Amino acid sequence: MTGTSMPRSFAVGLIGQGVGPSLSPEMHEREALRQGLRYVYKTIDLTEDLTGAGHLRQLLDFAIELGFDGLNVTHPVKQVMVPLVDRLSPKVEAIGALNTILIEDGVTTGHNTDVSGFAEALRDGLPEVSLESVVLLGAGGAGTAVAHALSDLGAKEVYVVDHDVSRADKVVASLQRAGSGAVVSALEPGQAPELLREATGLVNATPVGMAAHPGMPVDAAHLHDGLWVVDIVYRPLMTELVRAATARGCRVVSGAGMAVHQAADAFELFTKSPADRSAMFADFDALVAHEVDTPGPRP
Repeated sequence: MTGTSMPRSFAVGLIGQGVGPSLSPEMHEREALRQGLRYVYKTIDLTEDLTGAGHLRQLLDFAIELGFDGLNVTHPVKQVMVPLVDRLSPKVEAIGALNTILIEDGVTTGHNTDVSGFAEALRDGLPEVSLESVVLLGAGGAGTAVAHALSDLGAKEVYVVDHDVSRADKVVASLQRAGSGAVVSALEPGQAPELLREATGLVNATPVGMAAHPGMPVDAAHLHDGLWVVDIVYRPLMTELVRAATARGCRVVSGAGMAVHQAADAFELFTKSPADRSAMFADFDALVAHEVDTPGPRP
């Protein structure tokens, strides 16, 4: 008896806090459907007491045992997961944070598609923008990835601002190890207003603005029309920072670009198939249409 062979199936997941609203499952599964793949994407939402290395090690072991093809990793465990995987890509070795784990024959390899995702988003949304002086808010896993992306893009000065200056110092050290040509400084939040007066760009890589962490990472009074602004938060898409920066005449990029490009990069790692990025952007637009169909300034 002859029959048609079934397409290869994939099982992946997302580990982090507050991942319920994530659009990653829908974006991955829609792209897989277009390609005729069987693909299941699950979320694992961690409570505060389950973000330690011990529990994450268990989750990784379960994923291997259950035959998962990979995992995406998000706030606040992008750095905690690094020593738990078997192998690291050169970029993860340099920055000390991962957001994607590929599982092949029981062997785990850490990758970081936040770096490439942010770089592509900035090139798409703000081509030929000035990278003379950029204020980067947040020195966690995402902030570290953004710092390296800015360096790769040719930023001259990067000011890494974090309430824990020791974390910002680690970002500076990671850029120095990578041979960055940028002048990088670690600073406290209280120094941000003065920096923003002369800065050409601002990136929010903190959780502030997320559905679970509403608010503004900086006072809107410190924004000006000579500043470009990128907020990597995309749930909600129209964060308070995005709205305030748009209203003040800044050139603004929302978290959509990074969200789609990093998802496409991860999809390609998991499936070894090229992603249709244009279609994935259309999917994203459809999924957030209700969020942007509201009164107020738009980026």
